[in-house]
Amino acid sequence: MTDCNTTKIRRLDLTVLLIFLALMRTRKASDVAGELGLTNSSISHTLRRLREVFEDELFLRRPQGLEPTAFAVQIEPSIREAVDAIQSALSGPSLFEPASAEITLRLSASDREIATLLPKFMANLRQEAPGIRISVRSLTRADSLRGLADGTLDLALGYFANASDEYDARIIRKEGYLVAARQGHAIFDGPLTPETYAAAAHILVSSDGSMSGIVDATLEREALKRRVCLSIPSFLPALSVLAKSDFIGTLPANLVRHHAGYFGLQFCEPPIDIRPFDVSILNHKRNSKSAVHSWVIDRLAT
Repeated sequence: MTDCNTTKIRRLDLTVLLIFLALMRTRKASDVAGELGLTNSSISHTLRRLREVFEDELFLRRPQGLEPTAFAVQIEPSIREAVDAIQSALSGPSLFEPASAEITLRLSASDREIATLLPKFMANLRQEAPGIRISVRSLTRADSLRGLADGTLDLALGYFANASDEYDARIIRKEGYLVAARQGHAIFDGPLTPETYAAAAHILVSSDGSMSGIVDATLEREALKRRVCLSIPSFLPALSVLAKSDFIGTLPANLVRHHAGYFGLQFCEPPIDIRPFDVSILNHKRNSKSAVHSWVIDRLAT
């Protein structure tokens, strides 16, 4: 290490690096000041020091906030890795007593996981660790991964195909599909063929409003096409719509089995071979040795 680099390192501390990462995430100095309990002038002073150390502007002022330079974007992963390593060292191995723990954990999950995994988990949590509070947010896959990376989330539940090795994934079940509709729907009057299935009026659950999904790709291989009449962003409202309409829905099997009785729905196996998917719990590697995270993951997986 050169004397120049040593001098630069001596001008940095963990707070300076945390401010840099927060500015990369929020793009607003005032938000970072409020988040870290600092003054706006201290943020400005830190930013000036960062610019001197790295010999780059790092952030350019724009009407909508601070825009990172290409150099700032380039060094962010290395700075985040350094901060994660320091945080891990500071945490060290610690004992975790569930019965006396007083913490809030932040999860992301769709209403599918909330409806099928959370009821049993929360009932057990109230018995074993009544001081642990759970804050759940419904986020897209990309936002969930981003939240785990920047530390605003502790865990993410759902389907995360091909997540990078920045995360630890624990598969808790392989999920298939069932065809659901209201009691007495004509779709159940006889054997359900691919043609009868495709001709029905379908409801699709899509977080981005798409009118096609894996079912359509599967039908295409059979030279068939279905009619998607309604795209809706959440699963439980979809069950409610099915109960009061002539739509059919091809939905995750566990969700249907858990709630068919409550909504007055019938269900059957789909007449086409739809690829199942893995439901996983994702954890950032910085928390791989966290006793709290490991304990919660174990409870969610049972």
